[in-house]
Amino acid sequence: MTIDEQNATLPARAPEDRLAVLGDEFGRLTRTLLAADTVGEAMQQLVIAAVRLIPGAAVVSITLRGPDGAFSTPVETEGIAARLDRIQYRLGEGPCVSAAHPDGPAHAESQDLARGIEWPGFGPAAAALGMGSVLATALLPDARPPELSGALNVYARERAALTPQDRDIALLPATHGSLALATTRARDLAGMQEAHLREAIDSRDVIGQAKGILMQHRGIGADEAFDLLRRTSQDLNVKLAELAGTLATRHTEIDLPPR
Repeated sequence: MTIDEQNATLPARAPEDRLAVLGDEFGRLTRTLLAADTVGEAMQQLVIAAVRLIPGAAVVSITLRGPDGAFSTPVETEGIAARLDRIQYRLGEGPCVSAAHPDGPAHAESQDLARGIEWPGFGPAAAALGMGSVLATALLPDARPPELSGALNVYARERAALTPQDRDIALLPATHGSLALATTRARDLAGMQEAHLREAIDSRDVIGQAKGILMQHRGIGADEAFDLLRRTSQDLNVKLAELAGTLATRHTEIDLPPR
């Protein structure tokens, strides 16, 4: 479902009922973020929610800053948002670069990109692409391992289109998103750890099989069999588990004379 289609599903509300709309939207956002299975899915839900929650938002993106200081835009509502982000990465200046830095401000904004003095390189470039104002709110400010930090970036086509109220509203999905990203990231990390554990167990099992084969054919003890495997893997520049796997599966094809 596209963003326009999702917006079309919103119930019609009078302007004075804005708080009720926000309540409904944050409830929806919380449910969708908690249901996200991956970090990518959580981030996609976050940018969609930001467009729905902030009336002046034209396009929204997320910036992530890796442990090496490199910036990337993993998700955006339209391609031009990623293009605007990349201009900032190249110039080393702009709201998302500032807000995504671990020591950066909680938010960075410009109400007039064409004439503002905040970012002399990025401002005119963004204005040339049809953007009038911008707001970036820090994301994942704790920068826990793997030490990611980031920003939620909201671009508007009109000057002064993003109000102080929009700044407050952007803080809420950014906070929700940070928690959801931390949860899904921990889940992804747990999955990786589980995969590594399974790999370790499999390696241990196949090394045990190879040791047993050597012990039987060479008439040697377990420690000597393992030492033989280790030395051979070093001599052949082959991982111990790979060597053990070959021996365990193809020992009938390999001549293993007795000791």
